[in-house]
Amino acid sequence: MASLLLGDYNELEVVRDTSVGLYLTSDDGDLLLPNKYVEPGTRIGDVVRVFVYRDSEDRLIATTLRPLALVDSFAALTVRDHGPAGSFLDWGLEKDLLLPYRNQRRDLRVGERVLVYVYLDEESDRLVATAKWKPFLSKKPFPGQPGDEVQLLIADESELGYTVIVNGSHQGLLYHNEVFRPLRLGEQITGFLRTVRDDGKLDVRLQREGYGEVENATETLLKALKAAPGGRLPIGDKSLAEDVYRRVGMSKKVFKKALGSLFKQGLVVLYPDETLLKP
Repeated sequence: MASLLLGDYNELEVVRDTSVGLYLTSDDGDLLLPNKYVEPGTRIGDVVRVFVYRDSEDRLIATTLRPLALVDSFAALTVRDHGPAGSFLDWGLEKDLLLPYRNQRRDLRVGERVLVYVYLDEESDRLVATAKWKPFLSKKPFPGQPGDEVQLLIADESELGYTVIVNGSHQGLLYHNEVFRPLRLGEQITGFLRTVRDDGKLDVRLQREGYGEVENATETLLKALKAAPGGRLPIGDKSLAEDVYRRVGMSKKVFKKALGSLFKQGLVVLYPDETLLKP
């Protein structure tokens, strides 16, 4: 047996079968997996993977539902309701996640999405959220080099661009001139590290820099053409940048370089508003 990881997934053994569900065992005591979450055929002695949290009566409970956020992680969640203690966020479970008023940066509306950090409150031993998430970013130097592929979580938007959380640990900035479509709060996308600034924050971009960028774009475009009906893509040299990005996920500048590469190889026929793969 092992201690429970509250707010995370646990692999626990089934020890009792009751009318209301299965009881699982841990060093912190037994807890219920209600019948509605029990997979058919599960028996005593089986080990099941469950998410553990506290229900509305403050009891430890297990579920096979997949929450939208785990403890010690960032996520964009939707405000479902307000109460005396704070706002309640939909995180994919029956019991909503509390965002205490003291942890809010401003008044929130029902239906609004808000970026939060989920943590275990030591006083109450409950999972709570905070919209004041910046103190929970890593203080350590970012373990990466310019050009590295990174995962980006869209956290906010400013005049300069989008504030992002890089690899779930560090703050970064994605400049507006690197973005060719609207990005949604909480959206997770792949990017590339551009620079590490003196203050430890990161500048990132959506596409690789230099020759490798064009190589990757050329391969991506060729795959898209092969997958398109009749080898024909409705984008070309005169297409809008937004249409290019929506179709193949690259800037107009990079798209034109990739087109040129394919044309030099004799693989495509170019038209102002479409591209045709040669037979």
